[in-house]
Amino acid sequence: MFAKRGLLAKVSRLFAKRGLLAKVSRLFAKRGLLAKVAGCIENLQALTPTNLTQSVASVASVRGEEIKGGGKGQSQTTKEIPVWNDELYLEFHRGCYTTHADQKRYLRRCEGLLYQAELFAALKTIATGQAYPKTELEEAWKKVLFNQFHDILPGTSIPEVFVDANQAWQEVEQLTGEILEESLNAIASKITLPPPPKPNAQAIIVFNPLNWQHSEVIAVSLAVTLPVSLPVGSIEWEVYDCFGEKIVSQVKHDQAQHIQKHDNNNDNLYYSQIELLFLASNIPSVGYRVFWLCSNTEHLTIELPPSNRFPIPHSRFPTPDSRLPTPDSRFPIPDSQLPIEDFVLENQYLRVVVDRETGELSSVFDQVNQREVLSGLGNQLQAFEDSGQYWDAWNIDPNYADHPLPSTELIGIEWIETGVLRQRLRVVRQLMRSQFCQDYILSAESPVLKIATTVDWQERHVLVKAAFPLAIEADYVSYEMPCGVIQRSTRPQTPAEQAKWEVPALRWADLSDQTYGVSLLNDCKYGYDAQASQLRLTLLRSPTWPDPEADQGIHQFTYALYPHQGSWRSADTVKLAYQLNLPLLGLLWSPANSSVVSNNLSNNSQPSLPSTGQLLNLSAKTLILMALKQSEDIPDQWILRCYESHGESANLSLVSDLGLKVVHPVDLLERPVSLSEPSSDGKVVKIEPWKITSLAVKSII
Repeated sequence: MFAKRGLLAKVSRLFAKRGLLAKVSRLFAKRGLLAKVAGCIENLQALTPTNLTQSVASVASVRGEEIKGGGKGQSQTTKEIPVWNDELYLEFHRGCYTTHADQKRYLRRCEGLLYQAELFAALKTIATGQAYPKTELEEAWKKVLFNQFHDILPGTSIPEVFVDANQAWQEVEQLTGEILEESLNAIASKITLPPPPKPNAQAIIVFNPLNWQHSEVIAVSLAVTLPVSLPVGSIEWEVYDCFGEKIVSQVKHDQAQHIQKHDNNNDNLYYSQIELLFLASNIPSVGYRVFWLCSNTEHLTIELPPSNRFPIPHSRFPTPDSRLPTPDSRFPIPDSQLPIEDFVLENQYLRVVVDRETGELSSVFDQVNQREVLSGLGNQLQAFEDSGQYWDAWNIDPNYADHPLPSTELIGIEWIETGVLRQRLRVVRQLMRSQFCQDYILSAESPVLKIATTVDWQERHVLVKAAFPLAIEADYVSYEMPCGVIQRSTRPQTPAEQAKWEVPALRWADLSDQTYGVSLLNDCKYGYDAQASQLRLTLLRSPTWPDPEADQGIHQFTYALYPHQGSWRSADTVKLAYQLNLPLLGLLWSPANSSVVSNNLSNNSQPSLPSTGQLLNLSAKTLILMALKQSEDIPDQWILRCYESHGESANLSLVSDLGLKVVHPVDLLERPVSLSEPSSDGKVVKIEPWKITSLAVKSII
């Protein structure tokens, strides 16, 4: 093969010219390698497409159980194979968890969008007969997978690479957003709406992308067009559930969005944007519930604002070159002339006190378990010099803790919302040349304190972490990893443990003793560290090589504190972290949507789904749905993939208003496999602890 392409002669001439050929030959001869290399080349030359395919097939046919068998059929004289029962932790390149935070946020967001687009596109096709967007989803997946290349996602490329990468991310956002919007509208067209409570009622359908029922305060942005004679603040808004019962709602008016709108040369109309909040209770597993929005006037038009056409919960990440023009205009300076008792957020779960001198958390009191969560000021923004060693973007300085930087300076505090459904307190702090604008958010019926953060980051070689000293002491800390959890020591003894001073994790980390714990959740961060009584989340760093402008500019992210009784298992930390990343989706539904969708239906377009629907339920508390997609080879079958998240056996039994039933388990290539423990009725599938399971399913309706 080398000879045919003339490569061997070229390499030989190059080596001879530099005097290397003789040295390499002597080295290879000394170690007996020359004959082996020659034999390898002969074997390569002897390869044909046929025997190459056979060789690959023989390797591909090895199954996991053959490896796990531990040498069945091997000679009794075979020595025992050593076992490494721990992670393969790389004691290097710890900065890659954090560098170029825009790539990490794009990844988490696009992963969530792909999951939702794929899921609801599959359910749309099952419910309506519309075509499944297989080609479009494949295109989006390939772009995301390409951007997981080892120098893009870690943030260690030159600047030009990220120009292309960001374009690909944004194309995925656009494509999956369109698929998601179209799919939800198609499903909505099949829903039988309950009688409206008032003639001018507008339907809002709340969808749940997760496979368990839960409740959440949902915010729906609305664009309202109304006469200039009618102030938007005078409008009374009401929300009703599908049973016609009025529920609590809350409206936030954005006066900056009061923009004059011309309609057929009519200057008597204006446009205003509002945010409507209400508690969407008990939304079924991968399901939906209908609500009604009413107002005290008929002289208005309600629609989604132009910047929010897709029912996606997060705004687009700012472009890497985003800058706020001047330090004085970066964030409005809040009015901090309020009495100290006003800086308290409280619901039935938590009472949170914000320190008026620092903007940090002076107390987080668990009202259910009657105990203080913190042992010191919480949400400290701790900054350190970070030289990055000799691989700037890749490595965090191992001695960064020896070089702390001055604490942040409080600029101001102000209330943004003080309603019964959501309290939101804004704190602005200065860190050298950078500003942190953080909103402490506490919602009704939620045990989670969210910290929504916007940063104008203008530092060089600085590392910043959010620190939470906790009133517990634990020997181990648990971190989420793909489809599982790993436990690491908070009291490192061995060199291997001591090397883990910065560790990777996905959506959460949890520090728990035998009776109580605290989880630290995030929506796009991957670096943590922990001690026996402290959790820290790495927020940002700022290397200058190979990208001299890495991470400069605007960043947006959210992390959250979740105190709880018991362990992360009993507290459902896994589910709370998913809910932070994949919140409920609110769809404003009108007959106009229905007329557009019905033109594409290939079966009876009459509504056939109830006003509250459960499209997919796995009927097992610890199973997490990973995907529902069309089979690659059998279009009328669907591949359901899930994993067991607690290290416990689980029994999967499908419940679906669409009549979905298990056909048989499949492997990752979607080939049928037999059940390890078939059930007596064929309807229950036993899932082993931590196992990823794929099933072919089909609608029998």
